[in-house]
Amino acid sequence: MNRIYVLLLFIPMLFACGPQNDGLTMHNSQDIHDHDRCHMCGMMITKYPGPKGEVLLKNSDVIPKFCSTRDMFNFILQPENQRQVSQVYVHDMAKTSWEIPKDDSFIDGVKAWYVYGSNRKGVMGPSVGSFSSADAAQNFANEFGGAVLAYDEITLEVLGEGMSHEKGMSHKKT
Repeated sequence: MNRIYVLLLFIPMLFACGPQNDGLTMHNSQDIHDHDRCHMCGMMITKYPGPKGEVLLKNSDVIPKFCSTRDMFNFILQPENQRQVSQVYVHDMAKTSWEIPKDDSFIDGVKAWYVYGSNRKGVMGPSVGSFSSADAAQNFANEFGGAVLAYDEITLEVLGEGMSHEKGMSHKKT
């Protein structure tokens, strides 16, 4: 009987030593390959300049990849997709080339800062530049125009209205 008690004491230790799992599996961003197509528009992702994005969905092995952060936001912000998103990755454009973003510069898209409406060309329509810091985003906006926005300030209305820096939409987190 004493052996059973001793064994029961060791069971919690087994779980304490292993990787923690709160029910959400942590993933890393995936490389974007030459033949990957945008989940929204079907265009070849690597053929166009500007930041790209990818999204991890709850209860799915499919990893939607996007030719632009604008397309990524148009997907994420659809009511039927909002609750399915578990992680978002975007390129840190302060650390990679605008013309050919490198996959080793992916960052957490929820923590990123964005510049919308700059004169830098993306795939279609106004680009949404992504940056790991507000300062990097502001420096980009100072050079190329546009408004600095946090992740949760980007809405379908913002993307649809073609917002510009002149409309007074430049924000900075405090």
